[in-house]
Amino acid sequence: MSTKFQRLQAHNVYQLRIELQHIEPLIWRRILVPETLKLSKLDRIVQAAMGWTNSHLHDWRIGQQRYGIPDEEWIGSSQMLDERKFTIAQVLGEQTKTFAYSYDFGDGWDHRITVEERLPVQEGHNDWPMCVAGENACPPEDVGGPPGYMDFLQAMRDPKHEQHADHWRWWGGPFDPHAFSINAANMAIRKLR
Repeated sequence: MSTKFQRLQAHNVYQLRIELQHIEPLIWRRILVPETLKLSKLDRIVQAAMGWTNSHLHDWRIGQQRYGIPDEEWIGSSQMLDERKFTIAQVLGEQTKTFAYSYDFGDGWDHRITVEERLPVQEGHNDWPMCVAGENACPPEDVGGPPGYMDFLQAMRDPKHEQHADHWRWWGGPFDPHAFSINAANMAIRKLR
């Protein structure tokens, strides 16, 4: 199976566990990604697996380096390496065990990513990006970061809460914080191809 994610033949696949920080209960996903994937594509896969909509800026902190899309108008991006120029294998190698991914600097969604395993490619089985496990729903975009999300959940659970109707209307109905669909995550990942 050939996809645009695999311009080079991958020999290994990284199994990554993504954990959203500062939220209880833990929101996490496990993904498999070929080593030849560019960091810029990994961003889109993390977004799809988690449930984010790619509406905000992001960056990676791997070892002592920061990766993302440098922008002259963005303060601090002059030290950032261009994520479009590096593959996962180049930045993670054999030694990296954990690294950080931040999304939406205003809301401050911090993710801890653990390299659980480096697996050999099994053609037709694990040679494309996919989500293989996860738990709990991704917070809505623009909810106000971890504190805003906790306030949102409290208001949504309590029909007598003064902001219940506003949040209900804003979200468009009920919100189940425990909902996670591996099928929906993989459909979103497949749409990236």
